[in-house]
Amino acid sequence: MSNATPLPLYAIGLGSNRRHGRFGDPRAVLMAALAALESDDIEAVDASPIIASDPIGPSRRRYANAVALVASTLTPPQMLARLHAIEAAFGRRVGQRWSARTLDLDILLWSGGVWSDGALTIPHPAIDQRAFVLGPLRAIVPNWQHPLHRHSVRQLAARLGRPKPVDRGAAAH
Repeated sequence: MSNATPLPLYAIGLGSNRRHGRFGDPRAVLMAALAALESDDIEAVDASPIIASDPIGPSRRRYANAVALVASTLTPPQMLARLHAIEAAFGRRVGQRWSARTLDLDILLWSGGVWSDGALTIPHPAIDQRAFVLGPLRAIVPNWQHPLHRHSVRQLAARLGRPKPVDRGAAAH
């Protein structure tokens, strides 16, 4: 079987900033979610270290974040449906954006490149602006090229970490 086509790869972002009644603190929730991802048609390849990050938006609770690299024959819409089912099993309710949540799963990158339909956009549109995504991604797939920007994860992380130039013209008014 040496000439078999490799399975498509997905980089899945995991986040939690709420305790779960059975699994415990957000870090433990992510460990349980990583285990829940593995199934007959999703094979775990690698996982980043779990990091702590500040929340975006109104939530005050810090997040635990990680990235899992999985191989699967599932199409992007099938993978999204699976992630939504896992989130629901962990008690996620669809509602307020950026509110505290037990589990958030996002498709960040896909070895198939770009996917866009009404429900899903790959690569994740905000990937290049989020250190809590790029840091864990860099730990496991530093050379993965963003299919639109043509920069590696390592380059995107380095660009995000650099101070932004001051727009001198903006203050002139």
